[in-house]
Amino acid sequence: MADHVDRLRAQWARELPDLDTEPMAILGRARRLTLLAGSSIEKTFAGFGLDRGEFDVISTLRRAGPPYRLTPTDLYSTLMISSGGLTHRLGRLEKAGLVARVKSASDGRSVEVVLTPAGISLAEEAFRADMANEARYLASLAPAEREALAGLLQKLLEELEAAEAKT
Repeated sequence: MADHVDRLRAQWARELPDLDTEPMAILGRARRLTLLAGSSIEKTFAGFGLDRGEFDVISTLRRAGPPYRLTPTDLYSTLMISSGGLTHRLGRLEKAGLVARVKSASDGRSVEVVLTPAGISLAEEAFRADMANEARYLASLAPAEREALAGLLQKLLEELEAAEAKT
């Protein structure tokens, strides 16, 4: 049974028969999976009154462990966004009572972002719902298949990350 990527590859094989489209079989499918799963993930977060960027902030703070606080620099570095993008997200989250900006205990001139009790609770609820949603996508794969796929993707990602670090 042919999927979307198979159909694209067949079209390219007809138009450019000398070109090997094998990379599309992997990277094209990875991109398509991300696109298809992305809207469902967004809907999950929207059910909690969050967009993906806001969830990224509160989940990063939650993963940091007690006392659930990071500097803005640590946050935007981890999230790979601009400081301006982070400031906008923090404003929305602060208004919702999910985070607070407090003076740093170690340096009174700087600020830290702390996850409020409401933020901790919401981050956990949203993450649990997201993992349940994503687990449904993987249900058709046997545990050994999921493990093999995860290992292969990890190997590929390590190679791409190493190449990116060299540039």
